Amino acid sequence: MIKKIIAGVGILAAASLVLSGCTGTGQEASTADKPKLDLTYAVVTHSGPGDAFWDRVKSGAEKAGSDYGVTVTYNSDSDPAKQSQLIDNAVAQSVDGIVVSMANPDGVEASVKRAVEAGIPVVTINSGIERSAEFGAITHVGQSETVAGEAVGSRLADEGLKKALCVIQEAGNVGLEERCKSAASTFGGPMENLQVDGTNDSEVKATIKSKLQADSTIDTVLTLGGQYAIDAVGAVEESGSSAKVATFDLSDDVVADVEAGTILFAVDQQPYVQGFIGVTALYLRSTNGNDLGGGQPVFSGPAFVTKDNAAQVAEFAANGTR
Repeated sequence: MIKKIIAGVGILAAASLVLSGCTGTGQEASTADKPKLDLTYAVVTHSGPGDAFWDRVKSGAEKAGSDYGVTVTYNSDSDPAKQSQLIDNAVAQSVDGIVVSMANPDGVEASVKRAVEAGIPVVTINSGIERSAEFGAITHVGQSETVAGEAVGSRLADEGLKKALCVIQEAGNVGLEERCKSAASTFGGPMENLQVDGTNDSEVKATIKSKLQADSTIDTVLTLGGQYAIDAVGAVEESGSSAKVATFDLSDDVVADVEAGTILFAVDQQPYVQGFIGVTALYLRSTNGNDLGGGQPVFSGPAFVTKDNAAQVAEFAANGTR
Protein backbone atom coordinates (compact mmCIF):
# COMPACT_ATOMS: atom_id res chain seq x y z
CA MET A 1 0.00 0.00 0.00
CA ILE A 2 2.89 2.42 0.82
CA LYS A 3 4.34 1.88 -2.63
CA LYS A 4 0.97 2.55 -4.20
CA ILE A 5 0.51 5.77 -2.27
CA ILE A 6 3.99 6.96 -3.21
CA ALA A 7 3.24 6.13 -6.84
CA GLY A 8 0.00 8.08 -6.66
CA VAL A 9 1.74 11.10 -5.17
CA GLY A 10 4.38 10.98 -7.86
CA ILE A 11 1.75 10.84 -10.57
CA LEU A 12 -0.08 13.83 -9.16
CA ALA A 13 3.18 15.73 -8.95
CA ALA A 14 3.89 14.93 -12.59
CA ALA A 15 0.40 16.01 -13.52
CA SER A 16 1.01 19.33 -11.81
CA LEU A 17 3.80 19.97 -14.30
CA VAL A 18 1.30 19.44 -17.09
CA LEU A 19 -1.09 21.87 -15.40
CA SER A 20 1.57 24.56 -15.04
CA GLY A 21 1.54 25.13 -18.80
CA CYS A 22 5.27 25.92 -18.96
CA THR A 23 7.13 25.89 -22.27
CA GLY A 24 10.62 24.55 -22.82
CA THR A 25 11.90 28.11 -22.51
CA GLY A 26 10.51 28.44 -19.00
CA GLN A 27 7.79 30.81 -20.19
CA GLU A 28 4.16 30.10 -19.37
CA ALA A 29 2.01 29.22 -22.34
CA SER A 30 -1.28 31.09 -22.44
CA THR A 31 -4.44 28.97 -22.65
CA ALA A 32 -5.56 31.29 -25.44
CA ASP A 33 -2.50 30.24 -27.49
CA LYS A 34 -3.43 26.57 -27.36
CA PRO A 35 -5.23 25.24 -30.45
CA LYS A 36 -8.66 23.67 -29.95
CA LEU A 37 -8.25 19.93 -30.30
CA ASP A 38 -10.88 17.76 -31.93
CA LEU A 39 -11.19 15.53 -28.88
CA THR A 40 -14.31 14.82 -26.84
CA TYR A 41 -14.36 13.14 -23.44
CA ALA A 42 -17.55 12.03 -21.72
CA VAL A 43 -17.79 12.12 -17.92
CA VAL A 44 -20.59 9.87 -16.68
CA THR A 45 -21.17 9.66 -12.93
CA HIS A 46 -23.71 8.19 -10.53
CA SER A 47 -24.52 11.57 -8.99
CA GLY A 48 -28.04 12.41 -7.94
CA PRO A 49 -29.42 15.95 -8.27
CA GLY A 50 -28.16 18.69 -5.94
CA ASP A 51 -25.04 16.92 -4.67
CA ALA A 52 -22.32 19.50 -3.94
CA PHE A 53 -19.58 16.85 -4.04
CA TRP A 54 -20.29 16.04 -7.67
CA ASP A 55 -20.46 19.71 -8.57
CA ARG A 56 -16.76 19.78 -7.68
CA VAL A 57 -16.01 16.70 -9.77
CA LYS A 58 -17.78 18.34 -12.71
CA SER A 59 -15.89 21.62 -12.18
CA GLY A 60 -12.55 19.79 -12.17
CA ALA A 61 -13.36 17.90 -15.35
CA GLU A 62 -14.55 21.02 -17.14
CA LYS A 63 -11.49 23.01 -16.04
CA ALA A 64 -9.24 20.31 -17.48
CA GLY A 65 -11.19 20.45 -20.73
CA SER A 66 -10.80 24.22 -20.86
CA ASP A 67 -7.08 24.07 -20.07
CA TYR A 68 -6.37 21.43 -22.71
CA GLY A 69 -8.66 22.82 -25.39
CA VAL A 70 -10.86 19.71 -25.61
CA THR A 71 -14.59 19.14 -25.27
CA VAL A 72 -15.86 17.62 -22.02
CA THR A 73 -19.47 16.56 -21.58
CA TYR A 74 -20.91 15.73 -18.16
CA ASN A 75 -23.94 13.54 -17.50
CA SER A 76 -25.09 11.66 -14.44
CA ASP A 77 -27.79 9.39 -13.08
CA SER A 78 -27.98 7.60 -9.73
CA ASP A 79 -29.87 4.68 -11.32
CA PRO A 80 -27.25 2.15 -12.58
CA ALA A 81 -29.44 1.18 -15.55
CA LYS A 82 -29.77 4.81 -16.63
CA GLN A 83 -26.09 5.48 -15.99
CA SER A 84 -25.32 2.51 -18.25
CA GLN A 85 -27.46 4.08 -20.97
CA LEU A 86 -25.43 7.27 -20.68
CA ILE A 87 -22.22 5.27 -21.11
CA ASP A 88 -23.70 3.46 -24.12
CA ASN A 89 -24.69 6.82 -25.63
CA ALA A 90 -21.11 8.05 -25.27
CA VAL A 91 -19.84 4.91 -27.01
CA ALA A 92 -22.36 5.40 -29.82
CA GLN A 93 -21.08 8.96 -30.27
CA SER A 94 -17.51 7.61 -30.64
CA VAL A 95 -16.06 9.85 -27.96
CA ASP A 96 -12.30 9.78 -27.44
CA GLY A 97 -12.49 8.65 -23.82
CA ILE A 98 -14.86 8.12 -20.93
CA VAL A 99 -14.52 8.97 -17.24
CA VAL A 100 -16.98 6.95 -15.16
CA SER A 101 -17.75 6.47 -11.49
CA MET A 102 -18.87 2.98 -10.46
CA ALA A 103 -20.92 3.10 -7.27
CA ASN A 104 -22.63 -0.08 -8.48
CA PRO A 105 -19.96 -1.90 -10.53
CA ASP A 106 -22.19 -4.83 -11.46
CA GLY A 107 -24.83 -2.42 -12.76
CA VAL A 108 -22.49 -0.70 -15.23
CA GLU A 109 -20.10 -3.56 -15.98
CA ALA A 110 -21.49 -4.47 -19.39
CA SER A 111 -21.48 -0.87 -20.61
CA VAL A 112 -17.94 -0.16 -19.39
CA LYS A 113 -16.66 -3.31 -21.04
CA ARG A 114 -18.44 -2.40 -24.29
CA ALA A 115 -16.62 0.92 -24.27
CA VAL A 116 -13.26 -0.80 -23.78
CA GLU A 117 -14.06 -3.35 -26.51
CA ALA A 118 -14.88 -0.43 -28.84
CA GLY A 119 -11.36 0.89 -28.30
CA ILE A 120 -12.43 3.82 -26.13
CA PRO A 121 -10.11 4.35 -23.15
CA VAL A 122 -11.92 4.41 -19.82
CA VAL A 123 -10.82 5.98 -16.53
CA THR A 124 -12.82 5.20 -13.40
CA ILE A 125 -13.06 7.73 -10.60
CA ASN A 126 -14.36 7.95 -7.04
CA SER A 127 -15.84 4.47 -6.65
CA GLY A 128 -15.23 1.04 -8.12
CA ILE A 129 -11.51 0.93 -7.37
CA GLU A 130 -11.60 -2.84 -6.76
CA ARG A 131 -13.14 -3.62 -10.17
CA SER A 132 -11.57 -0.92 -12.33
CA ALA A 133 -8.70 -2.96 -13.79
CA GLU A 134 -10.96 -6.00 -14.18
CA PHE A 135 -13.27 -3.99 -16.43
CA GLY A 136 -10.35 -2.77 -18.56
CA ALA A 137 -9.98 0.82 -17.31
CA ILE A 138 -6.54 2.34 -17.75
CA THR A 139 -6.50 3.65 -14.18
CA HIS A 140 -8.68 4.70 -11.25
CA VAL A 141 -8.55 8.13 -9.59
CA GLY A 142 -9.87 8.30 -6.04
CA GLN A 143 -9.19 7.05 -2.56
CA SER A 144 -9.19 3.60 -1.02
CA GLU A 145 -12.40 3.57 1.01
CA THR A 146 -10.94 0.80 3.16
CA VAL A 147 -7.88 2.81 4.12
CA ALA A 148 -9.91 5.98 4.62
CA GLY A 149 -12.59 4.24 6.68
CA GLU A 150 -10.07 2.54 8.95
CA ALA A 151 -8.32 5.86 9.56
CA VAL A 152 -11.62 7.51 10.48
CA GLY A 153 -12.61 4.73 12.88
CA SER A 154 -9.25 4.96 14.65
CA ARG A 155 -9.48 8.73 14.94
CA LEU A 156 -12.98 8.55 16.44
CA ALA A 157 -11.77 5.95 18.92
CA ASP A 158 -8.87 8.23 19.88
CA GLU A 159 -11.47 10.89 20.70
CA GLY A 160 -12.91 8.50 23.29
CA LEU A 161 -16.20 8.03 21.45
CA LYS A 162 -18.16 4.84 22.07
CA LYS A 163 -21.32 4.47 19.95
CA ALA A 164 -21.84 5.73 16.42
CA LEU A 165 -24.23 6.13 13.54
CA CYS A 166 -22.81 5.86 10.03
CA VAL A 167 -25.15 7.74 7.69
CA ILE A 168 -25.39 6.30 4.14
CA GLN A 169 -27.02 8.65 1.63
CA GLU A 170 -27.03 6.42 -1.47
CA ALA A 171 -28.59 2.96 -1.34
CA GLY A 172 -26.44 0.27 -2.94
CA ASN A 173 -23.29 2.41 -3.19
CA VAL A 174 -20.54 -0.10 -2.46
CA GLY A 175 -17.98 2.62 -1.75
CA LEU A 176 -20.12 4.18 0.97
CA GLU A 177 -20.84 0.79 2.50
CA GLU A 178 -17.12 0.05 2.57
CA ARG A 179 -16.46 3.35 4.39
CA CYS A 180 -18.86 2.39 7.16
CA LYS A 181 -17.62 -1.20 7.35
CA SER A 182 -13.97 -0.12 7.57
CA ALA A 183 -14.68 2.65 10.09
CA ALA A 184 -16.57 0.16 12.25
CA SER A 185 -13.63 -2.27 12.13
CA THR A 186 -11.32 0.16 13.96
CA PHE A 187 -13.84 2.15 16.02
CA GLY A 188 -13.98 -0.34 18.85
CA GLY A 189 -17.64 0.24 19.74
CA PRO A 190 -20.95 -0.36 17.99
CA MET A 191 -21.47 1.55 14.75
CA GLU A 192 -24.92 1.29 13.17
CA ASN A 193 -25.54 2.06 9.49
CA LEU A 194 -28.40 4.53 8.97
CA GLN A 195 -29.86 4.74 5.47
CA VAL A 196 -31.19 8.16 4.41
CA ASP A 197 -32.45 9.77 1.21
CA GLY A 198 -29.54 11.91 0.10
CA THR A 199 -31.69 13.90 -2.33
CA ASN A 200 -33.72 15.42 0.53
CA ASP A 201 -31.71 17.27 3.18
CA SER A 202 -34.75 17.94 5.36
CA GLU A 203 -35.46 14.23 5.50
CA VAL A 204 -31.81 13.46 6.25
CA LYS A 205 -31.85 15.81 9.23
CA ALA A 206 -35.18 14.48 10.47
CA THR A 207 -34.03 10.85 10.25
CA ILE A 208 -30.83 11.52 12.19
CA LYS A 209 -32.70 13.63 14.74
CA SER A 210 -35.24 10.85 15.34
CA LYS A 211 -32.48 8.31 15.87
CA LEU A 212 -30.65 10.54 18.36
CA GLN A 213 -33.85 11.21 20.31
CA ALA A 214 -34.56 7.48 20.48
CA ASP A 215 -31.08 6.57 21.79
CA SER A 216 -29.26 9.03 24.04
CA THR A 217 -26.19 6.77 24.22
CA ILE A 218 -25.21 7.58 20.61
CA ASP A 219 -22.25 9.92 20.91
CA THR A 220 -21.06 10.00 17.29
CA VAL A 221 -22.63 10.77 13.92
CA LEU A 222 -20.40 9.93 10.96
CA THR A 223 -21.68 11.21 7.63
CA LEU A 224 -20.30 10.24 4.23
CA GLY A 225 -20.83 13.53 2.40
CA GLY A 226 -20.22 17.15 3.36
CA GLN A 227 -23.76 18.45 2.98
CA TYR A 228 -25.07 15.65 5.20
CA ALA A 229 -22.68 16.71 7.94
CA ILE A 230 -24.48 20.07 7.99
CA ASP A 231 -27.77 18.17 8.29
CA ALA A 232 -26.27 16.15 11.16
CA VAL A 233 -25.14 19.28 13.00
CA GLY A 234 -28.70 20.58 12.80
CA ALA A 235 -30.08 17.23 13.98
CA VAL A 236 -27.76 17.19 16.98
CA GLU A 237 -28.77 20.72 17.97
CA GLU A 238 -32.51 20.12 17.57
CA SER A 239 -32.48 16.77 19.37
CA GLY A 240 -30.60 18.09 22.39
CA SER A 241 -27.95 15.41 21.86
CA SER A 242 -24.29 15.91 22.76
CA ALA A 243 -23.13 13.66 19.91
CA LYS A 244 -20.07 14.66 17.93
CA VAL A 245 -20.23 14.95 14.14
CA ALA A 246 -17.47 13.87 11.76
CA THR A 247 -17.66 13.54 8.00
CA PHE A 248 -16.15 12.45 4.76
CA ASP A 249 -15.84 15.15 2.09
CA LEU A 250 -15.87 18.92 2.19
CA SER A 251 -17.81 22.06 1.44
CA ASP A 252 -17.22 25.65 2.51
CA ASP A 253 -19.90 25.17 5.21
CA VAL A 254 -18.17 22.04 6.50
CA VAL A 255 -14.82 23.82 6.71
CA ALA A 256 -16.45 26.68 8.63
CA ASP A 257 -17.99 24.19 11.09
CA VAL A 258 -14.66 22.43 11.52
CA GLU A 259 -13.09 25.79 12.32
CA ALA A 260 -15.91 26.49 14.80
CA GLY A 261 -15.57 23.07 16.42
CA THR A 262 -19.10 21.88 15.63
CA ILE A 263 -17.64 19.23 13.31
CA LEU A 264 -14.69 17.23 14.64
CA PHE A 265 -12.98 16.67 11.30
CA ALA A 266 -13.59 16.06 7.62
CA VAL A 267 -11.88 13.60 5.32
CA ASP A 268 -11.06 15.14 1.96
CA GLN A 269 -10.78 12.87 -1.09
CA GLN A 270 -10.52 15.93 -3.33
CA PRO A 271 -13.36 15.53 -5.83
CA TYR A 272 -12.07 18.40 -7.98
CA VAL A 273 -8.87 16.42 -8.44
CA GLN A 274 -10.84 13.32 -9.45
CA GLY A 275 -12.55 15.20 -12.27
CA PHE A 276 -9.42 17.06 -13.34
CA ILE A 277 -7.03 14.09 -13.28
CA GLY A 278 -9.65 11.81 -14.82
CA VAL A 279 -9.78 14.01 -17.91
CA THR A 280 -6.01 14.58 -17.75
CA ALA A 281 -5.39 10.82 -17.93
CA LEU A 282 -7.49 10.61 -21.10
CA TYR A 283 -5.87 13.69 -22.62
CA LEU A 284 -2.36 12.30 -22.08
CA ARG A 285 -3.47 8.98 -23.53
CA SER A 286 -4.83 10.72 -26.64
CA THR A 287 -1.95 13.13 -27.20
CA ASN A 288 1.08 11.22 -25.95
CA GLY A 289 0.12 7.57 -25.51
CA ASN A 290 0.57 7.74 -21.74
CA ASP A 291 -1.08 5.45 -19.20
CA LEU A 292 -1.21 7.07 -15.77
CA GLY A 293 -1.03 4.83 -12.74
CA GLY A 294 1.35 2.14 -13.92
CA GLY A 295 -1.38 -0.42 -13.36
CA GLN A 296 -2.22 1.01 -9.95
CA PRO A 297 -4.80 3.59 -8.79
CA VAL A 298 -3.93 7.27 -8.53
CA PHE A 299 -4.86 8.28 -4.99
CA SER A 300 -6.56 11.64 -4.49
CA GLY A 301 -7.00 11.12 -0.72
CA PRO A 302 -7.65 10.71 2.12
CA ALA A 303 -6.50 13.83 3.96
CA PHE A 304 -7.88 15.04 7.30
CA VAL A 305 -9.13 18.58 7.69
CA THR A 306 -9.17 19.57 11.36
CA LYS A 307 -9.46 22.74 13.37
CA ASP A 308 -5.68 23.09 13.08
CA ASN A 309 -5.60 23.33 9.28
CA ALA A 310 -9.17 24.28 8.31
CA ALA A 311 -8.31 27.93 7.73
CA GLN A 312 -5.78 26.93 5.07
CA VAL A 313 -8.45 24.95 3.21
CA ALA A 314 -11.25 27.52 3.63
CA GLU A 315 -10.11 29.78 0.78
CA PHE A 316 -10.23 26.96 -1.74
CA ALA A 317 -13.49 25.57 -0.40
CA ALA A 318 -15.07 28.97 -0.93
CA ASN A 319 -13.98 28.78 -4.58
CA GLY A 320 -15.84 25.49 -4.97
CA THR A 321 -12.69 23.49 -5.65
CA ARG A 322 -12.31 21.74 -2.27
